[in-house]
Amino acid sequence: MKLFVPSNKIKLILVFLLIFLGIGSVVYNQYLVSKILEQERASVELWTRAIEFNSQPVNEQATTMLLKAIDILEGIKEVPDSVIALIEEADATRSSNDFVSEEIILQDRFRIPTILIDSSDVILAQRNIDSVRLATPENRRELVRELKSLNNPINFVYGDEKRQITQFVYYGESPTVQMLRYFPYIQILLLGLLLGIGYTTYRSITRSEQSNLWVGMAKEAAHQLGTPISSLYGWLQLLKDEYRYEETAVNIANEIERDIQRLRGVAERFGKIGSEPELRKLQIGPVLEQVMVYMERRLPRLGKAIEVRKNLNAQATVRANPELLQWAVENLVKNAMDSLRDIEGDSYISISSKVQEGEVIIDIEDSGTGIDIKNVKNIFKPGFSTKKRGWGLGLSLTKRIIEEYHKGSVFVLRSELNEGTTVRITLKVQKNEETVYPMVDQSPV
Repeated sequence: MKLFVPSNKIKLILVFLLIFLGIGSVVYNQYLVSKILEQERASVELWTRAIEFNSQPVNEQATTMLLKAIDILEGIKEVPDSVIALIEEADATRSSNDFVSEEIILQDRFRIPTILIDSSDVILAQRNIDSVRLATPENRRELVRELKSLNNPINFVYGDEKRQITQFVYYGESPTVQMLRYFPYIQILLLGLLLGIGYTTYRSITRSEQSNLWVGMAKEAAHQLGTPISSLYGWLQLLKDEYRYEETAVNIANEIERDIQRLRGVAERFGKIGSEPELRKLQIGPVLEQVMVYMERRLPRLGKAIEVRKNLNAQATVRANPELLQWAVENLVKNAMDSLRDIEGDSYISISSKVQEGEVIIDIEDSGTGIDIKNVKNIFKPGFSTKKRGWGLGLSLTKRIIEEYHKGSVFVLRSELNEGTTVRITLKVQKNEETVYPMVDQSPV
């Protein structure tokens, strides 16, 4: 029975969402970069054509001839001033063309590193290049190699019809493009961080809700058990008074009383879940011994020979609540016993304790059915159970008792299918400076 089914659907959805957003971001970013690169190439081509146009000899000759014509015409009185004005207007038109090329076309719209080189890779002109990259011949050669690897060149033709020289313009990428190339990775990192925070928050809320659910169920169970237990005590006292002279009835009444005491202890344990337990220093040996004495009485009910191995050598003091610690160990031993039901032949349960590196180590081992590897990480989760009638409450309470109340740890040390399982508990050893309280046996004799 599984009230709580561990599922990876949320993880898969979040991972898929992250991948989808990441791919979408990269694709759209590449689209933007390609459009900006097209505009940058157009800008560089315009810059190249502007230099090419202004460098043509015919343009320089035209300007010179116009200026000479103006000087000659000004010396001839018969020439009307209107003719000279027309020539000056033509020269002014050429000046406005120069203004367009110098102030509009050549004005940086993108800070694109650009160089003009000849066939020998000598840099003839440049813009937006750091002076450090032009300081030495080696730096200049490295700059040319780098820009050649980024984009195809734009040809620059210089000269007249008789003699033309082809030069080349190479350019790099603007800071805008360089920043956009890193943007998807930054975006994916931020998305992953946000999704991680969201998933962690979701898990925390889910665990809190599950914990509150089980704590509420435990306290309600303790509350519901309280009334019939009190009533049973009353009926038991009436039974003793009525048949106090009959030995058989008295013996039966005493056994019933022990069971009621045990039931009351269970109710008290449930009632302590969710409350801050009272911890005191006590010897670990008697705690484990009492658990095993009680659990050994259950072995005949399994209907087969089961060997109980005890190696309780730990002589150490721990800070614990004896009732809750016994409950935690009992739950583990019960699970070990249940795993032996489907195993043919003789079986064994082993409990051992030792002190190692300032910790008490308690191992509960069985030769039972073992745990499937896919379930090992889930067995301590609330609601998880492989039993048809299991509620999945015992081991989750064990984990809560050991880790939250006693600041220890509990985990599956080893498990193999049809070979058995070993569960380990670790508790911190306490110094014997304070009073060590004796154990009170609350188990039925």
